[in-house]
Amino acid sequence: MRRYYIDNIRWGTIILVVLYHVIYMFNGIIPDGVIGPFHENQYQDALQYVLYPWFMVLLFLIAGMCSRYYLENHTIKEFVKSRTEKLLIPSTLGLFVWGWAQGYISMSISDAFQKLPDTMPKPVLFFIMVLSGTGVLWFIQLLWLFSMILTLVRRFEKGTLFSLGGKANCIACLFLVVPVYLSGLVLNAPVIVVYRFGIYGLTFFLGYFVFAHDEVIEKISRFRIPLLLAAIIACICYLLLHYGDNFSVAPTVNSIPAVLFLWFACLAILGCMYAWGNKNTPLTTFFTKKSFGLYVFHYLPLSATAYALHKYTRVPALPSYLLVGIAAFTGGLLLYEVISRIPIVRWFILGMKKKK
Repeated sequence: MRRYYIDNIRWGTIILVVLYHVIYMFNGIIPDGVIGPFHENQYQDALQYVLYPWFMVLLFLIAGMCSRYYLENHTIKEFVKSRTEKLLIPSTLGLFVWGWAQGYISMSISDAFQKLPDTMPKPVLFFIMVLSGTGVLWFIQLLWLFSMILTLVRRFEKGTLFSLGGKANCIACLFLVVPVYLSGLVLNAPVIVVYRFGIYGLTFFLGYFVFAHDEVIEKISRFRIPLLLAAIIACICYLLLHYGDNFSVAPTVNSIPAVLFLWFACLAILGCMYAWGNKNTPLTTFFTKKSFGLYVFHYLPLSATAYALHKYTRVPALPSYLLVGIAAFTGGLLLYEVISRIPIVRWFILGMKKKK
């Protein structure tokens, strides 16, 4: 049985990721790796605070759920093979085929080339560009790691945790905010702050053991309106308390208001989409098929366009946002259509052996 609401959550969240990156490129909160703000006060930066706490957590929850659904009809060996080809290859070997281009743009935006010695060997410089081109692929790197840990957990768990997770009701799901909060305090990378192993790992496994149960999602859905109102109130409180703070690092990212907001938002979205978004249309089918490619490819045309506008023009704020947004969506989709049709290359970059 196809769960269309999960497909729709996934592609909808990826679209929000693209919009987030458009705003992020010109934000006035985080200075590293971006063009920078147009004005001292940019109210559009508030979108980052509305999205950042929950959208990647939600993607890991969904990934955990989908891992369970996949393993209901496939073996562990098939799971490892498919996840390695789809996730590990593009985020490692694929960087040498494609990631260096993103690395070049990212280093140009940060003026990194000017800071490197002229005597640096070209192979070393290329390797730095490759590493700098990881970009949005950090998500699939972590997802592969959690998937491999899952295969070990399944060997010893024998279905006990999954059965226990199926007994959760809405109240129990609300109280899961406590371990989610605690997980956000540990296993955080000190420099590359997106590598939050604790909270992303826990939510992936919560997706697998708890939220993969249709009956649990149905129970949550009964309280979708209160959950949605709670998420809106928590969002307002979070904005009032932390607007202007760096939302991507501690203490803001791990604060109680941020975690309460992210958890209410995730539960509300699951409940609302289960009730209202469990349907399929030609538009949802299109984005379901293209969302992974859009995620992988959008940041290169986005950042390249932003860099070109900043370096060679004096385009005002609103047209810049529009042009960069158009470049992200159209460029990302076009690159996916082209790359997915090139044998061998599509395997390195997308983990695809054949065009689907």
